[in-house]
Amino acid sequence: MDIQLTRFMRGKLENTQTLFHRYMFSRIHWNRQMFGLVGPRGVGKTTMFLQYIKEHYDERRMFYVTADHVYFSTHSLLELADEFSREGGQQLFIDEIHKYANWSRELKQIYDSYPDMMVAFTGSSILDITKGEADLSRRAPIYQIQGLSFREYLSLYKKIEMPVYTLDDILNHKAEIHGVPHPLPLFSDYLKQGYYPFAGDPEFEMLLHQSVTQTMEVDIPQYANMNPSTGRKLKKLLSVIAQSVPFKPVMDSLATIIGVSRNVLPDYFLFMEKAGMIGQLRDSTGGVRGIGKVEKVYLDNTNLAYLLAEESTDIGNIRETFFYNQMRVTTDVISSRISDFEIGGKTFEVGGKKKGKKQIESAQEGYVVRDDIEYGTDNIIPLWAFGLTY
Repeated sequence: MDIQLTRFMRGKLENTQTLFHRYMFSRIHWNRQMFGLVGPRGVGKTTMFLQYIKEHYDERRMFYVTADHVYFSTHSLLELADEFSREGGQQLFIDEIHKYANWSRELKQIYDSYPDMMVAFTGSSILDITKGEADLSRRAPIYQIQGLSFREYLSLYKKIEMPVYTLDDILNHKAEIHGVPHPLPLFSDYLKQGYYPFAGDPEFEMLLHQSVTQTMEVDIPQYANMNPSTGRKLKKLLSVIAQSVPFKPVMDSLATIIGVSRNVLPDYFLFMEKAGMIGQLRDSTGGVRGIGKVEKVYLDNTNLAYLLAEESTDIGNIRETFFYNQMRVTTDVISSRISDFEIGGKTFEVGGKKKGKKQIESAQEGYVVRDDIEYGTDNIIPLWAFGLTY
């Protein structure tokens, strides 16, 4: 294989730690002929591939490359795959696939031409992956990964290990952080700077700002064939969302604020949702995975909320954002007609430690989710416990 690519791979592997694995690591079927791993920027997709390679490394059969390497200015993915196959290669990992022109067509050709070769690829944005021209749906399942759960944050940064708890475990007060009698200080740290695996970097805020800018001004406009000025309007729209409590968007007023037609706003919201910038809570007509009507809009996670809203951060917004962000990974969260959220017929009202039960009195099975409490009782559940589900 090309000596520059080989050196690049070895350098990346040398700097990869394998002590901590994201939740998705064990869910991937690594021996499939082809699969993709997508998600928001900065959630650890590259690291996951490098960890797998490092733990199973065989120089003759495994190779890692990033699709924006200078090598591809004069070579194609097909040429790389052909050379790799002739040298006995079996597992090819391609990072940042969306940065390579005609990537979907060439992946399809590689799939058809080299049936004995496993090909895995990542994309920094699900927008790019879903736009592929060739039909890869029957060939390559796409795994979607989110940021760190509170549980993963505790494992990665505090070396506190615990099992995954189901929603039923949490509602039956079985969730606990062993050896930590006072979880609230750790939870507060996570809300502000714990969702992304680079949270330990001293330049965390700057890196997150850069990620947001790249997503809003480059990724989405590139996907949707927008001009740069539209990308700046998207960023303004994100700022409006950040400074609002969870709200149902009023398209006319939003369109006036950012200077666009109200007819394009639903598409803008959908692009931002898929790119990992916002979350849209839908009603029971379709749920979070369906086509239900949007009832509320949040920033995607609490780290973004603290970063973008700054001094105007609303604590009620933070609480609801956390609950929705964490629970959507393992459950179908929808809006409630009488309260904040509904999951599988169960109603959840989220608030502070003095939040009462009035809004769930008519619920068939209702729970009060309180922040600022260490432990719960009966149908009162501490908010932090919902961060232990993945």
